[in-house]
Amino acid sequence: MDMLFFFILFMLFMTGRREAPGLYEAGRLTLDPDFGGLNTLILLTSSWSFVMAVEAARSNRLERISRWLIASGLCGVAFGISKAFEYGAKFAAGLTPATNDFYMYYFVLTGFHMLHVMGGCVMLLIFWRMARREAFGPGRMTVIECGGIYWHMVDLLWIVLFPLLYLMR
Repeated sequence: MDMLFFFILFMLFMTGRREAPGLYEAGRLTLDPDFGGLNTLILLTSSWSFVMAVEAARSNRLERISRWLIASGLCGVAFGISKAFEYGAKFAAGLTPATNDFYMYYFVLTGFHMLHVMGGCVMLLIFWRMARREAFGPGRMTVIECGGIYWHMVDLLWIVLFPLLYLMR
């Protein structure tokens, strides 16, 4: 359902971009691709560390699961902090969702994505507590693997959002 929701938003954004290319290009030029690139690196690192947590569970290295989950969660928090700085700079410059269609889509798309990151961080905290109680292991993988699918979906959404908003001319 989440992917369908974002797909619809992506299509609406692209329709708006086609109808007002100058407005969308001017908006894109106000975004800092370094922030976007940093956020991409952070989220890819979080996905990698989640994969390492799943691998630790599969290999019955229970002491490593919680460390990798904390690493993923810290990456999620770092993403949130980076977005907070980025949003703060936009608001300080007087750019809000009401500024124009580009910024409306920018804040809606990245805001909904941020809500998914926050939900994922809560999930990671729950999984960390479960890992400390040794709830995961070779025969008990379903929950952590399903969580991994969600976390990777969040990263996949960003991998679409980053070029769509920050790079595409």
